[in-house]
Amino acid sequence: CHLFHPQSPPSLRVEYLECYNISKHNHVPRAGKDMAMSVSSVSRTDQRKVARAVALAGRLCRARGATFTELRRRLVEMLCNADHPLGAYELLRNLERPGGRKHTPTTIYRTLDFLVELGLVARIESRNAYVPCAHPDHSHTCIFFVCDQCGAFTEVEDTELERLLTRNTKALGFETHRKVLELLGICARCFPLR
Repeated sequence: CHLFHPQSPPSLRVEYLECYNISKHNHVPRAGKDMAMSVSSVSRTDQRKVARAVALAGRLCRARGATFTELRRRLVEMLCNADHPLGAYELLRNLERPGGRKHTPTTIYRTLDFLVELGLVARIESRNAYVPCAHPDHSHTCIFFVCDQCGAFTEVEDTELERLLTRNTKALGFETHRKVLELLGICARCFPLR
């Protein structure tokens, strides 16, 4: 979901695949070219996996030369626990505790921007909401399928589409800062209900 950062060590990548993709991670081979599509969606959360995902996010953050502050940790944890993309104000409300430290919307947006820049969180542009990045260990185009009915989302990584976008970007002489594609529609669970 991010464009530039140092590659993570392979051990972090493997661990990430086991714990950050909370519900599923598939590789589907395609005929012809050596293309793989990996699918990850966050639906029901498992607290042990969430704890491992947050710990891994902390290690990736430190490996990239940044500090994993308490606020950054709490935002990543909330996003990992959510079953739908969360907006900044929803996160802000969830952070508020009686007698606890008060955060401003500006602080939340800055922290989320930092987590997006680091590749730990992705922004669903059409919802102005955030989700944990399914592949924080490497640069890629975020491709989201977002359900208009229930708000569920799935992030897909498609190397063939990556190559097509890269080729078109170069042909146009265009420089991208962030690559995010969103497809809005109705998920398989909601479609039969229509």
